[in-house]
Amino acid sequence: MSVFVDTSAFYSLLVKTEASHERVRAAFARLLAASTPLWTTSFVIVETMALLQHRIGLAAARDFDEQLLPATRVRWVDEALYQSGVERLWKTDRRQVSLVDCVSLEFMRTERIGTALALDTHFRAAGMELLPKDR
Repeated sequence: MSVFVDTSAFYSLLVKTEASHERVRAAFARLLAASTPLWTTSFVIVETMALLQHRIGLAAARDFDEQLLPATRVRWVDEALYQSGVERLWKTDRRQVSLVDCVSLEFMRTERIGTALALDTHFRAAGMELLPKDR
């Protein structure tokens, strides 16, 4: 079983003042201890770096790059994945669902990854299992 890691989880993991920090940290630690393959996309990396740099600063972005990314496998978004993400975005037809989310969901679909470490409920709405589990 592999797990997809979303921006919302990476951000909560690195920002200790986030309400979900401890729950995400514990879930991440359990996944690492179980040697669960963790996946993300290059779009999530860009989104996470920009969010951390803008809201927290370069030190947090560096921690993400140096401490969390090495534990994560990265699917670099190519033209085909981008196109399937855009098609999903147009079909979804909702302002609240981002292109990054649609690309992530398309990657999960093609790789048969059914679980996401994420706080973004769009993953659950798309039929994915969400970690950390609700209390």
